[in-house]
Amino acid sequence: MLSQVTDSLTLWISHLYAVTGLFGIMLAMAIESCCIPLPSEIVMPLAGLMIAQGTILKGTSPLLGVFLVALAGAMGCLIGSIVAYGIGYKGGRPFILKYGRYLLISQHDADKADTFFIRWGSATVFFSRLLPVIRTYISLPAGITKMPFIRFCIYSFLGSLPWCFALAYVGYVLGNQVSKQLGLILHSLDAVILVGLVILAVLYIWRHIRNDRIARAAYVANEAGAQQVAAQMRDSISQSR
Repeated sequence: MLSQVTDSLTLWISHLYAVTGLFGIMLAMAIESCCIPLPSEIVMPLAGLMIAQGTILKGTSPLLGVFLVALAGAMGCLIGSIVAYGIGYKGGRPFILKYGRYLLISQHDADKADTFFIRWGSATVFFSRLLPVIRTYISLPAGITKMPFIRFCIYSFLGSLPWCFALAYVGYVLGNQVSKQLGLILHSLDAVILVGLVILAVLYIWRHIRNDRIARAAYVANEAGAQQVAAQMRDSISQSR
Protein backbone atom coordinates (compact mmCIF):
# COMPACT_ATOMS: atom_id res chain seq x y z
CA MET A 1 0.00 0.00 0.00
CA LEU A 2 2.65 2.52 1.05
CA SER A 3 4.86 1.58 -1.90
CA GLN A 4 1.90 2.09 -4.27
CA VAL A 5 1.32 5.60 -2.88
CA THR A 6 5.03 6.39 -3.26
CA ASP A 7 5.09 4.99 -6.81
CA SER A 8 2.03 7.05 -7.82
CA LEU A 9 3.49 10.22 -6.33
CA THR A 10 6.85 9.58 -7.98
CA LEU A 11 5.19 8.95 -11.35
CA TRP A 12 3.18 12.18 -11.11
CA ILE A 13 6.24 14.25 -10.20
CA SER A 14 8.32 12.59 -12.94
CA HIS A 15 5.68 13.48 -15.53
CA LEU A 16 5.52 17.05 -14.21
CA TYR A 17 9.30 17.43 -14.53
CA ALA A 18 9.41 15.86 -17.98
CA VAL A 19 6.77 18.28 -19.28
CA THR A 20 7.68 21.51 -17.45
CA GLY A 21 11.36 21.09 -16.51
CA LEU A 22 12.70 23.56 -13.96
CA PHE A 23 9.29 25.21 -13.59
CA GLY A 24 7.83 21.91 -12.38
CA ILE A 25 10.56 21.60 -9.74
CA MET A 26 9.87 25.15 -8.59
CA LEU A 27 6.12 24.44 -8.44
CA ALA A 28 6.55 21.21 -6.45
CA MET A 29 8.78 22.87 -3.85
CA ALA A 30 6.42 25.86 -3.63
CA ILE A 31 3.59 23.45 -2.79
CA GLU A 32 5.67 21.89 -0.01
CA SER A 33 6.66 25.24 1.47
CA CYS A 34 3.12 26.62 1.73
CA CYS A 35 2.19 23.95 4.30
CA ILE A 36 1.00 21.24 1.88
CA PRO A 37 2.75 17.94 2.65
CA LEU A 38 4.55 17.17 -0.64
CA PRO A 39 7.88 15.92 0.74
CA SER A 40 11.04 17.50 -0.64
CA GLU A 41 12.78 14.22 0.21
CA ILE A 42 11.06 12.83 -2.90
CA VAL A 43 10.81 16.00 -5.00
CA MET A 44 14.49 16.96 -5.13
CA PRO A 45 16.21 13.53 -5.33
CA LEU A 46 13.89 12.68 -8.22
CA ALA A 47 15.10 15.79 -10.05
CA GLY A 48 18.71 14.62 -9.57
CA LEU A 49 17.75 11.14 -10.78
CA MET A 50 16.20 12.56 -13.95
CA ILE A 51 19.38 14.54 -14.62
CA ALA A 52 21.37 11.29 -14.39
CA GLN A 53 18.93 9.64 -16.81
CA GLY A 54 19.10 12.58 -19.21
CA THR A 55 15.35 13.19 -18.97
CA ILE A 56 15.72 16.86 -17.98
CA LEU A 57 18.46 19.39 -18.75
CA LYS A 58 19.91 17.10 -21.40
CA GLY A 59 23.29 18.30 -22.64
CA THR A 60 23.99 20.29 -19.47
CA SER A 61 27.00 19.32 -17.36
CA PRO A 62 25.96 17.26 -14.31
CA LEU A 63 27.18 19.72 -11.68
CA LEU A 64 25.53 22.65 -13.43
CA GLY A 65 22.34 20.64 -13.83
CA VAL A 66 22.21 19.80 -10.11
CA PHE A 67 22.83 23.45 -9.27
CA LEU A 68 20.06 24.61 -11.62
CA VAL A 69 17.47 22.24 -10.14
CA ALA A 70 18.59 23.25 -6.63
CA LEU A 71 18.19 26.89 -7.61
CA ALA A 72 14.70 26.19 -8.99
CA GLY A 73 13.84 24.28 -5.80
CA ALA A 74 15.06 27.13 -3.59
CA MET A 75 13.03 29.64 -5.62
CA GLY A 76 9.98 27.42 -5.19
CA CYS A 77 10.62 27.26 -1.45
CA LEU A 78 10.78 31.04 -1.33
CA ILE A 79 7.51 31.47 -3.25
CA GLY A 80 5.62 28.97 -1.09
CA SER A 81 7.15 30.42 2.08
CA ILE A 82 6.00 33.92 1.11
CA VAL A 83 2.43 32.61 0.78
CA ALA A 84 2.58 31.00 4.24
CA TYR A 85 4.27 34.12 5.67
CA GLY A 86 1.47 36.28 4.24
CA ILE A 87 -1.18 34.07 5.85
CA GLY A 88 0.52 34.41 9.22
CA TYR A 89 1.19 38.13 8.79
CA LYS A 90 -2.27 39.20 7.61
CA GLY A 91 -4.36 36.73 9.57
CA GLY A 92 -2.20 36.85 12.66
CA ARG A 93 -2.51 34.61 15.67
CA PRO A 94 -6.36 34.70 15.83
CA PHE A 95 -6.65 33.52 12.21
CA ILE A 96 -4.17 30.67 12.73
CA LEU A 97 -5.90 29.57 15.92
CA LYS A 98 -9.33 29.71 14.29
CA TYR A 99 -8.54 27.77 11.12
CA GLY A 100 -5.21 26.16 12.00
CA ARG A 101 -6.88 23.40 14.04
CA TYR A 102 -8.07 21.89 10.75
CA LEU A 103 -4.39 21.57 9.77
CA LEU A 104 -3.44 20.44 13.31
CA ILE A 105 -1.98 23.84 14.23
CA SER A 106 -2.98 24.37 17.86
CA GLN A 107 -2.84 27.04 20.53
CA HIS A 108 -0.06 24.97 22.05
CA ASP A 109 1.86 25.00 18.75
CA ALA A 110 1.46 28.77 18.45
CA ASP A 111 2.71 29.30 22.00
CA LYS A 112 5.77 27.14 21.34
CA ALA A 113 6.49 28.96 18.08
CA ASP A 114 6.31 32.35 19.78
CA THR A 115 8.65 31.18 22.55
CA PHE A 116 11.06 29.69 20.00
CA PHE A 117 11.19 32.92 17.98
CA ILE A 118 11.68 35.06 21.07
CA ARG A 119 14.59 32.86 22.14
CA TRP A 120 16.38 32.33 18.81
CA GLY A 121 15.19 35.26 16.70
CA SER A 122 15.20 35.54 12.90
CA ALA A 123 18.00 32.99 12.45
CA THR A 124 15.33 30.34 13.14
CA VAL A 125 14.06 30.77 9.57
CA PHE A 126 17.51 29.98 8.12
CA PHE A 127 18.40 26.93 10.21
CA SER A 128 14.90 25.42 10.14
CA ARG A 129 15.15 25.14 6.33
CA LEU A 130 17.64 22.33 6.89
CA LEU A 131 15.24 20.33 9.09
CA PRO A 132 12.60 17.97 7.62
CA VAL A 133 8.95 18.66 8.54
CA ILE A 134 9.79 21.83 10.53
CA ARG A 135 10.87 23.60 7.33
CA THR A 136 7.36 23.16 5.91
CA TYR A 137 5.59 25.15 8.66
CA ILE A 138 8.18 27.65 9.93
CA SER A 139 6.88 30.49 7.72
CA LEU A 140 3.60 30.75 9.66
CA PRO A 141 5.16 31.86 12.97
CA ALA A 142 7.56 34.10 11.04
CA GLY A 143 4.56 35.93 9.61
CA ILE A 144 2.69 35.99 12.93
CA THR A 145 5.68 37.57 14.69
CA LYS A 146 6.01 40.01 11.73
CA MET A 147 9.63 39.20 10.99
CA PRO A 148 11.05 41.80 8.52
CA PHE A 149 10.02 40.61 5.05
CA ILE A 150 13.32 41.15 3.21
CA ARG A 151 15.26 39.34 5.93
CA PHE A 152 12.71 36.54 5.87
CA CYS A 153 13.14 36.12 2.10
CA ILE A 154 16.95 36.13 2.30
CA TYR A 155 17.08 33.61 5.14
CA SER A 156 14.47 31.37 3.51
CA PHE A 157 16.31 31.28 0.18
CA LEU A 158 19.79 30.83 1.65
CA GLY A 159 18.57 28.10 3.99
CA SER A 160 16.68 26.25 1.25
CA LEU A 161 19.45 26.27 -1.37
CA PRO A 162 21.90 23.87 0.36
CA TRP A 163 19.02 21.56 1.35
CA CYS A 164 17.77 21.38 -2.24
CA PHE A 165 21.29 20.96 -3.61
CA ALA A 166 22.13 18.13 -1.21
CA LEU A 167 18.95 16.20 -2.00
CA ALA A 168 19.32 16.68 -5.76
CA TYR A 169 22.97 15.62 -5.62
CA VAL A 170 22.08 12.45 -3.71
CA GLY A 171 19.49 11.65 -6.36
CA TYR A 172 22.02 12.20 -9.14
CA VAL A 173 24.74 10.08 -7.49
CA LEU A 174 22.45 7.17 -6.72
CA GLY A 175 20.94 7.35 -10.18
CA ASN A 176 18.58 4.57 -11.15
CA GLN A 177 19.12 2.78 -7.82
CA VAL A 178 16.99 5.39 -5.99
CA SER A 179 13.63 4.16 -7.21
CA LYS A 180 14.64 0.48 -7.07
CA GLN A 181 15.98 0.62 -3.51
CA LEU A 182 13.09 2.76 -2.29
CA GLY A 183 10.55 0.37 -3.76
CA LEU A 184 12.23 -2.74 -2.31
CA ILE A 185 12.57 -1.22 1.17
CA LEU A 186 9.00 0.06 1.33
CA HIS A 187 7.58 -3.15 -0.11
CA SER A 188 9.41 -5.39 2.38
CA LEU A 189 8.45 -3.22 5.36
CA ASP A 190 5.02 -2.17 4.11
CA ALA A 191 2.91 -3.56 6.97
CA VAL A 192 5.35 -2.55 9.71
CA ILE A 193 5.63 1.00 8.41
CA LEU A 194 1.87 1.33 7.93
CA VAL A 195 1.04 0.15 11.47
CA GLY A 196 3.75 2.38 12.92
CA LEU A 197 2.46 5.41 11.02
CA VAL A 198 -1.11 4.79 12.18
CA ILE A 199 -0.01 4.48 15.83
CA LEU A 200 2.12 7.62 15.60
CA ALA A 201 -0.69 9.53 13.89
CA VAL A 202 -3.22 8.54 16.58
CA LEU A 203 -0.81 9.46 19.38
CA TYR A 204 0.03 12.77 17.73
CA ILE A 205 -3.61 13.73 17.21
CA TRP A 206 -4.53 12.71 20.78
CA ARG A 207 -1.62 14.71 22.21
CA HIS A 208 -2.44 17.63 19.92
CA ILE A 209 -6.09 17.76 21.04
CA ARG A 210 -5.14 17.43 24.73
CA ASN A 211 -2.49 20.16 24.57
CA ASP A 212 -4.77 22.39 22.54
CA ARG A 213 -7.56 22.15 25.12
CA ILE A 214 -5.17 22.84 28.00
CA ALA A 215 -3.57 25.80 26.22
CA ARG A 216 -6.92 27.29 25.18
CA ALA A 217 -8.28 26.95 28.72
CA ALA A 218 -5.19 28.69 30.07
CA TYR A 219 -5.55 31.41 27.44
CA VAL A 220 -9.20 32.01 28.35
CA ALA A 221 -8.32 32.10 32.06
CA ASN A 222 -5.54 34.63 31.44
CA GLU A 223 -7.85 36.78 29.32
CA ALA A 224 -10.52 36.68 32.04
CA GLY A 225 -7.95 37.60 34.67
CA ALA A 226 -6.68 40.48 32.57
CA GLN A 227 -10.21 41.78 32.04
CA GLN A 228 -10.91 41.53 35.76
CA VAL A 229 -7.77 43.49 36.61
CA ALA A 230 -8.68 46.10 34.00
CA ALA A 231 -12.20 46.40 35.45
CA GLN A 232 -10.80 46.84 38.98
CA MET A 233 -8.45 49.56 37.75
CA ARG A 234 -11.34 51.38 36.06
CA ASP A 235 -13.38 51.17 39.28
CA SER A 236 -10.49 52.52 41.32
CA ILE A 237 -10.02 55.43 38.93
CA SER A 238 -13.73 56.28 38.93
CA GLN A 239 -13.87 56.15 42.75
CA SER A 240 -10.84 58.41 43.12
CA ARG A 241 -12.61 61.02 41.00
